[in-house]
Amino acid sequence: MAPLAAPYARALADVIAHAHIDAAQVEGQLADFGAAWHASSPLREVLLDPSFSIEEKVAILDKLNVRLQMGPESRNFVAVLIRHDRLHLFDEIIDEFRHEMNRRLGISEVQVTTAHKLDDAARADLEAQIAGLTKSRIIATFHEDSSLMGGAIVRIGSTVYDGSIRGRLDRLEEQLAASQA
Repeated sequence: MAPLAAPYARALADVIAHAHIDAAQVEGQLADFGAAWHASSPLREVLLDPSFSIEEKVAILDKLNVRLQMGPESRNFVAVLIRHDRLHLFDEIIDEFRHEMNRRLGISEVQVTTAHKLDDAARADLEAQIAGLTKSRIIATFHEDSSLMGGAIVRIGSTVYDGSIRGRLDRLEEQLAASQA
């Protein structure tokens, strides 16, 4: 993450909280802008080109906003990114905004790595166990890694719970090596 993304994400979260606006609505509006941003190479080129004035770029944003119908907070946020020459960080800022809103809402972001793809029931069961462990709501992202052989590795922030067979074998190997030393 670019070091500049977090302050912009926090500022957007502060504006939304102060105005009592639904964060999901703002996120949806910004996702619409992001889709237009990614779909149109000419739009990106113009908005990132330093030879165009800030006023010209904001005017283009306003014309685009006629179709997108972003709320004033979302539109103004994109305009701030244009004015501060930070639009190139849009994806990172929005990503950090999601993390910030999750933190503020008490939602833990969890990465789960399993040896095999889990069916919906197994995912729901594992998510319920993790939610009980964290005592919070969670958003889980699942990955697969066949080298684990079985079990799962759960990362919650900087804490890692390794319940994989590979992890157990590694720990057993370390214990055996320590006992023979």
